[in-house]
Amino acid sequence: MLTTRFVDGAPNWVDVGTTDLDGTAAFYGGLFGWRLRPADPGAGGYGVFELDGRTVAGGVPIAPEQGPAAWTVYFRSEDAEATADAAERAHGQVFRRPAKVRGQGRLAVLADRAGVPFGVWQPGHLKGMGMASENGALCWVELYTPDIASAAAFYRRTLGLETSAVPFPGGTYTCVNPADGGDEAMFGGMVALADDPTEAAAGACWLPYFGAADPDATLARALELGGTVRMPATTVEGVGRMARLADPQGARFAVIRGEPPQE
Repeated sequence: MLTTRFVDGAPNWVDVGTTDLDGTAAFYGGLFGWRLRPADPGAGGYGVFELDGRTVAGGVPIAPEQGPAAWTVYFRSEDAEATADAAERAHGQVFRRPAKVRGQGRLAVLADRAGVPFGVWQPGHLKGMGMASENGALCWVELYTPDIASAAAFYRRTLGLETSAVPFPGGTYTCVNPADGGDEAMFGGMVALADDPTEAAAGACWLPYFGAADPDATLARALELGGTVRMPATTVEGVGRMARLADPQGARFAVIRGEPPQE
């Protein structure tokens, strides 16, 4: 389960790069109730989304030539430099070398062997998100990749992540957890692009899932706000009800209402 008791290798931050930060803020504000708080002057326009006074995500303005709007998932590291070096040794890429962020911590942007971007956050004053696994907050992440075995080996060498096969309707699902975390620490999964035509058409990525009490209503509201539906609301036995969406700028994300534990 994704929590704010962050351990090495677990997601501790997420942000969206967009060419229209105000429009993006209006969308997620209408969808989840987020409010955008501008960061300090000199932060390049970076802002922080809050829900009920707690941080849930970040937003960063990007120029059109920097690429399409997209969410980036960040993983906790005690040593961002060592993690960046490990990514290079594991045949990944370093898009942005670790750098201090105004005393808040150290940030790096890397990519795995398939070119999927992800971030590393070494905590300073800012430990990470202020809430997780609640409605409107990050609760799961999913890697869509052309090669699960290669991805699993890369993230094990880079972040120490462990994977396990879990029975799933129609086959098995590859779950991910921090080193020695076990089932209770699972925070995400990996899916082969060949098994998912929707994501195969869009390309490999880390997809963030946000909690939603009513995914169907959230989907309808996203359409009203100018978003698009990439996968209709669907119930997966033993997991919950979910939908995949994109915001008006095209950044991909999903919403989910988890199935209550069986008594």
